[in-house]
Amino acid sequence: MARALIECVPNFSEGRRPEVIEAIVEPFKKTAGVYLFDYRADEDHNRLVVSLVGHPEEIQASLIEACKIAQKHIDMNTHQGAHPRIGAIDVIPFTPVSGIAMEECVALAHNFGERYFKETGIPVYYYEDAAKIPTRTRLEQIRKGQYEVLKEEAQTKPERHPDVGGPGLHPTAGASVIGARKFLVAFNINLNTTDVAVAKEIAKFMRASSGGFCHVKGIGLSLEDKGMVQVSMNLVDYEKNSIYRVLEMARMEAKRWGVSVAETEIYGMVPAAAMLDSASYYLQSNGFETDQVLELKLLQMMMED
Repeated sequence: MARALIECVPNFSEGRRPEVIEAIVEPFKKTAGVYLFDYRADEDHNRLVVSLVGHPEEIQASLIEACKIAQKHIDMNTHQGAHPRIGAIDVIPFTPVSGIAMEECVALAHNFGERYFKETGIPVYYYEDAAKIPTRTRLEQIRKGQYEVLKEEAQTKPERHPDVGGPGLHPTAGASVIGARKFLVAFNINLNTTDVAVAKEIAKFMRASSGGFCHVKGIGLSLEDKGMVQVSMNLVDYEKNSIYRVLEMARMEAKRWGVSVAETEIYGMVPAAAMLDSASYYLQSNGFETDQVLELKLLQMMMED
């Protein structure tokens, strides 16, 4: 029987020091049973996003090793970046791929959270399907005020105490958010303007918390190195909020300010179905099926042999 496979996309608060980035990802490269699909860092966000697939036991072991390296090199008291964050190892989500159910990923997240705190001393919050407190389901609720606010409130306000560890945060590494969730598409839209207020207004219009798309999270931020602004989004259910639908709505809203879309970015890995859905829309194809894609059909046949 084939062993279970999970996806894990840990986010680290480091996007500017190549030597630190390489040190963090080294455990994922060398651990058998862990497949490092992608890793990329952004200087403006000051963030490293790693995409892994592998067996649960091996992924957990490599995570502990990588997180200890990040903890050693990242001090949240001096960290600055455009992306919201509360810790050196900001978020660790587990997603079922095959041979494992979401309920099992929830149990995995809870067990790993306990082990993680024991081995690193970094407090843990649980989110998405693994949330133990209903108000912590959404990541942005946990991150409210970011590290600078949470380091005080996690000490003084019981409703903001970590799920594991605390009260209070680690003195340099802050806290980590661990959970179980569906596949997420990190989708960014860069605009031909330097006015960050435009990006913030569009993000407000798009995200669920402000009355926008029900499965979209978004913020507006400045990309100083590019001379543009960005609507940075997470599509937490791409089957219900397609990439093309989100893009076309953002394009329409941008016109209100006389602004155009310069480019888009998909950050990290993305399911083929999410891309093919948008390709089918823009090609206006009739009755297109995913098994018409040669590589996907071949992969399916090979797995059935």
